[in-house]
Amino acid sequence: MSTYTVAQVPAAGGSFEIVERERPHPGPGHVRIAVEACGVCHSDAFFVNAAVPGVRFPVVPGHEIAGRIEELGEGTRDKGWRVGDRVAVGWFGGSCGHCTPCRQGDFIVCENLKVPGWAYDGGFAETVIAPVDALARIPDGLAASDAGPLACAGVTTFNGLRRSSARPGDVVAVLGIGGLGHLAVRYAVAMGFETVAIARGAEKADLAKQLGAHHYIDSTSGTPVADALRSLGGVKVLLATAGDSAAITQTVDGLTPRGELVVIGSSDEPLGISPVQLLSTAKVVRGHPSGTAQDVADTMAFSVLHGIRPMTEIVPLDRADEAYRKMLSGGARFRMVLTTG
Repeated sequence: MSTYTVAQVPAAGGSFEIVERERPHPGPGHVRIAVEACGVCHSDAFFVNAAVPGVRFPVVPGHEIAGRIEELGEGTRDKGWRVGDRVAVGWFGGSCGHCTPCRQGDFIVCENLKVPGWAYDGGFAETVIAPVDALARIPDGLAASDAGPLACAGVTTFNGLRRSSARPGDVVAVLGIGGLGHLAVRYAVAMGFETVAIARGAEKADLAKQLGAHHYIDSTSGTPVADALRSLGGVKVLLATAGDSAAITQTVDGLTPRGELVVIGSSDEPLGISPVQLLSTAKVVRGHPSGTAQDVADTMAFSVLHGIRPMTEIVPLDRADEAYRKMLSGGARFRMVLTTG
């Protein structure tokens, strides 16, 4: 049997090592994907550090996968897939199909969600085996190195906005313009929202303008963020992409009546929001997960239509540890992507 290369972490909190494994065959309902690119997401740290239950070591992370089908398991041809098809797999790596959310058709909150790099080996490898319900078809004209990040960072921000209460012409703010936020700003503009970018430092105003934001708020300027938002008339929706609970908390009073705070940035720290802040003006606070394979396909199609691509730094698979450390340090602009070519 032939071998393939993976970047794996042998123990919790360890460094990546490059090893060879025997190439597996897909079982029923699964396909084997020749990975061309895989984004490095901050959520990969959950698995590298065993911060969630059920992680098995050695672990191969990676849930921003793009490549081509190279082998079909039993029953997958009947689902319309063929060898050579270009596919992406994101945080949604398959669902169980039998829990209550799945039976209700809400697959992204499946109680047994199969996240690549957690439920099975992820995309920091030349090959990955994934269930067919995780596959999103990559459209023509979209490079694998762009499709990978869109399967997680892209779909999370795209879905967070399109499933919000905002409508074209509404004022929408994006907190943070990093790995998630730089895509969120571009999606918000393309969806027809009057878009406000919020970040730390006056020097990021140029980036916000480059991304198409209509307004920029420097959260370090001394003016409270909520006051700055109210000076614009308040925002209908604020998409919090920064994993900073204190920064998120400071935005709530800048929402309009019945305004919506959509949280997609991850943090263990509690939000400092009082019931009074919500009750009197009927504000809404909502957590938002990523999206199903169909949502990923929609995200990629929208991105192609509007010329939206992630800002990436591309490195080969054998430099996985370097890419991961750069992502953790905040030095990436804005998505590190591993390639196998």
